[in-house]
Amino acid sequence: MAPPAARLARLSRAVSFSACHRLHSKSLSDEENLKLFGKCNNPNGHGHNYKARLLISLLFSLQIDPVSGMVINLTDLKEYMQEAIMEPLDHKNLDKDVPYFAEVVSTTENVAVFIWENLKKLLPMGMLYKVKVYETDQNIVVYKGEETISE
Repeated sequence: MAPPAARLARLSRAVSFSACHRLHSKSLSDEENLKLFGKCNNPNGHGHNYKARLLISLLFSLQIDPVSGMVINLTDLKEYMQEAIMEPLDHKNLDKDVPYFAEVVSTTENVAVFIWENLKKLLPMGMLYKVKVYETDQNIVVYKGEETISE
């Protein structure tokens, strides 16, 4: 009997976190920041209830554990997300409490990059497929770290 063909599956898991920030670029004047970011440039900041959803690519071939039937233990994934997302971001002022954002504007795009970079260190190489960050139900950023723009 021939071995089964390798199959690709994608697993998704989400977490929610609350954080505040101020959209402000050190490269711009106060007037330019206000014009660009509007009310999101409020000197006192503003908050969001973010949701981060991960999509993990799992190649089903010899990777399935014959005892557990799993490729990745969801308890382990939950712990990785706790370490990479919840601990550094939940109930934090992104601009003041997260060193990454000291020099990077705390847009949702950059939050997605931050999450990707943190998770990439914890997950097996090539497993992280996509990070989706919901700032609101209407404002969503999808980031795939391996994609680049060629000139």
